[in-house]
Amino acid sequence: MLNYLWGLMIVIGIIVGIFNGTMANVGNAAINSSKEAVTLCVSMLGVMAMWTGMMQVAKKCGITSSLTKALRPVIRRLFPDIPEEHVVNEYIASNIIANILGLGWAATPMGLMAMRELRKLNGNSHIASCDMCTLLIVNISSLQLIPVNIIAYRSQYGSANPAEILAAGILATCISTLAGVIFAVTARKLGRRSS
Repeated sequence: MLNYLWGLMIVIGIIVGIFNGTMANVGNAAINSSKEAVTLCVSMLGVMAMWTGMMQVAKKCGITSSLTKALRPVIRRLFPDIPEEHVVNEYIASNIIANILGLGWAATPMGLMAMRELRKLNGNSHIASCDMCTLLIVNISSLQLIPVNIIAYRSQYGSANPAEILAAGILATCISTLAGVIFAVTARKLGRRSS
């Protein structure tokens, strides 16, 4: 769907450029933007490599397993239908931890593995279970203590203090996560009442 949307916007931009006589500007913008995209990708690669390496160090030191144990009460409350010792608990915990550390690219594979296991627990149904919806909501709302991507973008674009947005980012993601959790818990309770 997004491919069609982006393609449509490009076509509209070209058509408007032709009718306005600014096709040269459209071409220059396309070239400059592609150069900027490559530069941004290279700088983001360094940041991602550093934080992914930090995540591996944390894993080897046992920090992630300690955090997983600390998250078990939260996971039990958010996902009460999951068996206590099921492997999906580890995937969910790893997903949440990676998101908290701002490692969305590291959280995605864990989220996908968790969804695969949750689907098995749901009898491979094509209708999402409450646990699947809750994971999606928690993942999207994404509490972040370190918004790595935003800091990298700000650094790339010459911000004097790229980490200045830490407090605002923490506040915003706390609010979004709280709203998401309240919605998920309320929806689960309403769903059980109507059953």
